[in-house]
Amino acid sequence: MRIRSVVSHSGQAVLEGALIATMVVGVMAGTAFAGKGGGGGHSKPSGGGGTLALVMVADAGADGAANFGDTVTFTASTSATPEPHVRLQCVQNGLLVYTHEAGMYATYPWPWEQNMTLSSSAWTAGGADCTAQIFYYSGSGTVWGTKLSVPVGV
Repeated sequence: MRIRSVVSHSGQAVLEGALIATMVVGVMAGTAFAGKGGGGGHSKPSGGGGTLALVMVADAGADGAANFGDTVTFTASTSATPEPHVRLQCVQNGLLVYTHEAGMYATYPWPWEQNMTLSSSAWTAGGADCTAQIFYYSGSGTVWGTKLSVPVGV
Protein backbone atom coordinates (compact mmCIF):
# COMPACT_ATOMS: atom_id res chain seq x y z
CA MET A 1 0.00 0.00 0.00
CA ARG A 2 2.75 2.43 0.98
CA ILE A 3 4.71 1.73 -2.26
CA ARG A 4 1.65 2.46 -4.40
CA SER A 5 1.15 5.77 -2.55
CA VAL A 6 4.81 6.77 -3.04
CA VAL A 7 4.68 5.85 -6.77
CA SER A 8 1.41 7.72 -7.23
CA HIS A 9 2.74 10.80 -5.44
CA SER A 10 6.00 10.69 -7.45
CA GLY A 11 4.07 10.45 -10.71
CA GLN A 12 1.92 13.43 -9.78
CA ALA A 13 5.01 15.44 -8.80
CA VAL A 14 6.65 14.66 -12.18
CA LEU A 15 3.49 15.70 -14.05
CA GLU A 16 3.22 18.91 -12.02
CA GLY A 17 6.88 19.72 -12.75
CA ALA A 18 6.35 19.10 -16.47
CA LEU A 19 3.30 21.38 -16.45
CA ILE A 20 5.24 24.17 -14.73
CA ALA A 21 8.18 23.76 -17.16
CA THR A 22 5.79 23.94 -20.13
CA MET A 23 4.20 27.10 -18.77
CA VAL A 24 7.61 28.74 -18.20
CA VAL A 25 8.75 27.90 -21.75
CA GLY A 26 5.45 29.24 -23.12
CA VAL A 27 5.82 32.53 -21.28
CA MET A 28 9.44 32.89 -22.44
CA ALA A 29 8.54 32.12 -26.07
CA GLY A 30 5.60 34.52 -25.97
CA THR A 31 7.83 37.27 -24.64
CA ALA A 32 10.44 36.62 -27.34
CA PHE A 33 7.86 36.72 -30.13
CA ALA A 34 6.18 39.80 -28.72
CA GLY A 35 9.32 41.81 -29.45
CA LYS A 36 9.28 40.88 -33.15
CA GLY A 37 7.39 43.10 -35.52
CA GLY A 38 6.20 40.41 -37.93
CA GLY A 39 2.72 39.84 -39.26
CA GLY A 40 0.20 42.50 -38.38
CA GLY A 41 1.83 43.59 -35.13
CA HIS A 42 4.11 46.27 -36.52
CA SER A 43 5.24 49.03 -34.26
CA LYS A 44 4.83 52.66 -35.23
CA PRO A 45 7.54 54.44 -37.23
CA SER A 46 10.34 55.47 -34.93
CA GLY A 47 12.94 56.85 -37.28
CA GLY A 48 15.65 54.54 -38.55
CA GLY A 49 16.40 56.86 -41.48
CA GLY A 50 18.07 55.52 -44.59
CA THR A 51 17.65 55.82 -48.34
CA LEU A 52 14.97 54.11 -50.38
CA ALA A 53 14.46 54.05 -54.16
CA LEU A 54 12.05 52.31 -56.51
CA VAL A 55 13.52 50.07 -59.23
CA MET A 56 11.40 48.81 -62.13
CA VAL A 57 11.81 45.06 -62.76
CA ALA A 58 9.06 44.49 -65.35
CA ASP A 59 7.56 47.62 -66.90
CA ALA A 60 4.59 46.43 -69.00
CA GLY A 61 3.81 49.92 -70.27
CA ALA A 62 7.49 50.68 -70.97
CA ASP A 63 6.91 54.16 -69.53
CA GLY A 64 9.27 53.98 -66.54
CA ALA A 65 6.39 54.55 -64.11
CA ALA A 66 4.86 52.06 -61.68
CA ASN A 67 1.52 50.84 -63.04
CA PHE A 68 -0.93 48.11 -62.09
CA GLY A 69 0.57 44.72 -62.96
CA ASP A 70 4.20 45.93 -63.13
CA THR A 71 6.88 44.31 -61.01
CA VAL A 72 9.08 46.50 -58.84
CA THR A 73 11.81 46.17 -56.24
CA PHE A 74 13.69 48.64 -54.08
CA THR A 75 17.20 49.64 -53.19
CA ALA A 76 17.33 50.29 -49.48
CA SER A 77 20.12 51.20 -47.15
CA THR A 78 20.54 52.49 -43.64
CA SER A 79 23.60 52.91 -41.48
CA ALA A 80 21.65 51.27 -38.65
CA THR A 81 21.77 47.74 -40.13
CA PRO A 82 23.33 45.78 -43.00
CA GLU A 83 19.98 43.99 -43.43
CA PRO A 84 17.27 46.53 -44.28
CA HIS A 85 13.79 45.31 -45.12
CA VAL A 86 11.08 47.09 -47.10
CA ARG A 87 7.32 46.93 -46.61
CA LEU A 88 5.15 48.03 -49.53
CA GLN A 89 1.49 48.75 -48.85
CA CYS A 90 -1.09 49.89 -51.41
CA VAL A 91 -4.46 51.48 -50.79
CA GLN A 92 -7.22 51.73 -53.38
CA ASN A 93 -10.46 53.58 -52.68
CA GLY A 94 -9.59 53.70 -48.98
CA LEU A 95 -8.98 49.94 -48.69
CA LEU A 96 -5.65 48.19 -48.12
CA VAL A 97 -5.32 45.95 -51.18
CA TYR A 98 -1.65 44.97 -51.10
CA THR A 99 1.06 44.36 -48.51
CA HIS A 100 4.43 42.78 -49.18
CA GLU A 101 7.67 42.72 -47.19
CA ALA A 102 11.16 41.54 -48.09
CA GLY A 103 14.75 41.98 -47.05
CA MET A 104 16.61 44.15 -49.52
CA TYR A 105 20.13 42.83 -49.00
CA ALA A 106 22.31 40.40 -50.95
CA THR A 107 22.13 37.47 -48.52
CA TYR A 108 18.35 37.61 -48.01
CA PRO A 109 17.31 33.92 -47.94
CA TRP A 110 14.24 34.38 -50.20
CA PRO A 111 15.51 36.64 -53.03
CA TRP A 112 12.43 36.01 -55.22
CA GLU A 113 10.39 37.85 -52.58
CA GLN A 114 12.34 41.04 -53.36
CA ASN A 115 10.34 41.46 -56.59
CA MET A 116 6.85 42.80 -55.92
CA THR A 117 4.10 42.51 -58.53
CA LEU A 118 1.62 45.37 -58.22
CA SER A 119 -1.60 43.36 -58.02
CA SER A 120 -3.36 41.00 -55.63
CA SER A 121 -6.61 39.10 -55.24
CA ALA A 122 -8.03 42.25 -53.62
CA TRP A 123 -6.47 44.53 -56.26
CA THR A 124 -7.55 43.33 -59.68
CA ALA A 125 -7.31 46.55 -61.71
CA GLY A 126 -6.65 50.27 -61.54
CA GLY A 127 -4.24 52.57 -59.80
CA ALA A 128 -3.45 52.77 -56.10
CA ASP A 129 -1.62 54.90 -53.59
CA CYS A 130 1.34 52.90 -52.32
CA THR A 131 3.92 53.58 -49.63
CA ALA A 132 7.22 51.78 -49.18
CA GLN A 133 9.07 51.97 -45.89
CA ILE A 134 12.42 50.71 -44.63
CA PHE A 135 12.45 48.70 -41.43
CA TYR A 136 14.75 46.40 -39.54
CA TYR A 137 14.58 44.19 -36.49
CA SER A 138 16.46 45.11 -33.35
CA GLY A 139 16.55 43.60 -29.87
CA SER A 140 13.77 45.94 -28.79
CA GLY A 141 11.43 45.32 -31.73
CA THR A 142 10.94 46.75 -35.19
CA VAL A 143 12.57 50.05 -36.12
CA TRP A 144 10.95 51.99 -38.96
CA GLY A 145 12.84 54.37 -41.23
CA THR A 146 12.45 56.29 -44.46
CA LYS A 147 9.10 56.26 -46.29
CA LEU A 148 8.65 56.58 -50.05
CA SER A 149 5.39 57.41 -51.78
CA VAL A 150 4.83 55.19 -54.83
CA PRO A 151 1.83 56.29 -56.88
CA VAL A 152 0.69 53.40 -59.08
CA GLY A 153 -1.10 54.19 -62.31
CA VAL A 154 -3.62 52.20 -64.31
